[in-house]
Amino acid sequence: MKRVVIIGAGLGGLAAAVLLQKKGFSVTVIEKNEHPGGKMMPVKLGDYEFDFGPNTMTMPAVFNRVIEEAGERPEDYLEWIKLDHHTNNHFSDGTTFAMTTDREKMLTQFSQLDVTAKQMYEKYLAEIERLYTISEQEFFYRTFTSWRDYLDPKLFRALTSVRPLQSMEAFHRHYFQNEQIRWAFNRYATYIGSSPYVSPATFSLIGHLEMTDGVYYVKGGNTTIAESFARIFQKLGGDLRLGTKVLSVDVEQKRAKGVKLDNGDALSADFVVMNGDLLSVYPELVAEEDRPHFSDQKIAHFEPSISAYVILAGTKTRNPNLIHHQVYFTDDYQNEFRELFDKRTYPTDPTIYVCNSSYTDRNRAPGDNLFILVNAPALTKENEEMGGNYKAVVYEKLKRFGIDVQADLVEEKVITPGEIKSRFSAYKGALYGVSSNRKIDSFLRPSNQSKDIKNVYFTGGTTHPGGGSPMVTISGMNVAKLIEECVK
Repeated sequence: MKRVVIIGAGLGGLAAAVLLQKKGFSVTVIEKNEHPGGKMMPVKLGDYEFDFGPNTMTMPAVFNRVIEEAGERPEDYLEWIKLDHHTNNHFSDGTTFAMTTDREKMLTQFSQLDVTAKQMYEKYLAEIERLYTISEQEFFYRTFTSWRDYLDPKLFRALTSVRPLQSMEAFHRHYFQNEQIRWAFNRYATYIGSSPYVSPATFSLIGHLEMTDGVYYVKGGNTTIAESFARIFQKLGGDLRLGTKVLSVDVEQKRAKGVKLDNGDALSADFVVMNGDLLSVYPELVAEEDRPHFSDQKIAHFEPSISAYVILAGTKTRNPNLIHHQVYFTDDYQNEFRELFDKRTYPTDPTIYVCNSSYTDRNRAPGDNLFILVNAPALTKENEEMGGNYKAVVYEKLKRFGIDVQADLVEEKVITPGEIKSRFSAYKGALYGVSSNRKIDSFLRPSNQSKDIKNVYFTGGTTHPGGGSPMVTISGMNVAKLIEECVK
């Protein structure tokens, strides 16, 4: 029986663990935190329950597929709730724009806010469906282990047909004349930690998921997904070790022999899977001399995605103006990304996202359980302490929109980019691994297999197919398939 050691119990690692254990491998998952799921972390403050991301869920079929391939029924583990009217977008001039899968409601709003958008919306939906279909068929489930994988003519044709050279902003400008509506759709770039003014229009495909397929929530919290994967893995006989840290990967003659743990144990392995931020985990666990194709110098070349400044706030009562998802926009969206990526500073006038899952799932809190997120820059020596007084900026802006959190506050916890860096081994606190601001990083992400240590594999948002819970889960599925093929 082949032994697999997976470092990190994020969604990618758990998906690979479930599928490999089901296929007859002996799998051990090592996780330094006390919970499975990585950034999909549950937080409980008194009587208030929160998900520390992700809060906007799409592609439920991806997560269901992992459970089905394990021989289980998804409905026994996950109760998906579709949020048809899922996000309210608010602007300082009083304009509100709701995002919903109800096309008639969208057209009614466009008739009031953007006549061009009303005329173009069906074409927009058709185009983002095309982008999604090509990406799903040609990119998501394809693995890249060497440069030869990029020479497939079919892949080249697909790549050139998904608008790789057009920015998301330019793409949306064609369909939406109203700048505020463009901002609402441009926000999809932040789902991959990037700027809509430079990241490829390809990622506008996220709009197909949200505006056609729908946004979802899992009853009991989205963290139930990771908890379910962990339960199934253990039911299959897998070994899950929480609160345990891997200190190093032992490499001999370009092969990983096993790992050393912080409790003194050593585990042998035929395959090692690193699930986590590749830019942090790989150099931390493997000596530079053993990874010449992924040197420290090469790592420094990558642009990290944005990080996040998060406030978890439990309020005494329920605010009738809050739904499950809402966004309070800046007056200058493009300047926000200049500050984040060019100046590496916190936005002076931030766009604020607020999730209130207790709107949908009343059992999660006696009042509102507010997950308040502001995009933050990746960490530098200069900005490391900037977030200290940022809470006042966030609360003051929400108050201007009529959301006075502090007046009704019962529970509160702040999570900074520094904590994200330390808790999740995130490179410079980046929430989504590598940004997609550069074309090469959008389409040529780090491989799922080490070029130097052939039995070491990678899952997670830093690798192919990219960031976001569905993509990370697919990366785990792809790696499981690669390893399975190695022993056939």
